[in-house]
Amino acid sequence: MEGFLVIDKPTGLTSRDVVNIAQRWFPRGTKIGHTGTLDPLATGVLVLCVGAATKLADRVQAMAKCYESRVLVGATSDTDDINGTVVLHESPPVLLEAIEALLPKFVGEIQQMPPQFSALKVKGRRAHELARRGLVVPLEPRTVRIDALAILGYTWPHIDLVVDCGKGTYIRSIARDLGAALGVGGVVQTLRRTRVGPFRAEDGLQLPQDPGAAQAKLLPLHWAEK
Repeated sequence: MEGFLVIDKPTGLTSRDVVNIAQRWFPRGTKIGHTGTLDPLATGVLVLCVGAATKLADRVQAMAKCYESRVLVGATSDTDDINGTVVLHESPPVLLEAIEALLPKFVGEIQQMPPQFSALKVKGRRAHELARRGLVVPLEPRTVRIDALAILGYTWPHIDLVVDCGKGTYIRSIARDLGAALGVGGVVQTLRRTRVGPFRAEDGLQLPQDPGAAQAKLLPLHWAEK
């Protein structure tokens, strides 16, 4: 049994949690892995690799992605989202025109500092493990690719964004850096991954699920070539 399984991940679960659930749907010993960490806060597309598909995980990880996010401006957080310690800052509403003027600076190949609370490894330890111990994690900026960034809606203090991007982009970092550029701070309030390459959230499997339905939703290996 092999193929790709698209999960519409609910909020509150880690990517590892979803893999653990999926292992109950397939015969004992079946290899299952995910194709990139999705924050517990986030919902949407999580592509699982089953059996021989695990050898193609890197191809799926390299695919373009699309996210929709609500950013709370006028706030900062140690995790760059509302799951952390949030500090609200008194600020007059920012004009929509000021936000629109900044967006081009976040498009293209840019240098992005990952969040302190992330799955990146530092000397063999996950950054979020070190950050939870109160340590300042020595991270370096990374080059990421943002293909498009647009405003879906704006009502102070919320900006609804859609982001098309490449591998390794942190939406939390976009929220943080956009808020900083506006001089008021910004954190991710909601985050949904709507697409990874050809894999779409609307085609994803909802949880909980039974083994038969899950197995019937397996996609063939050639989807890694799309």
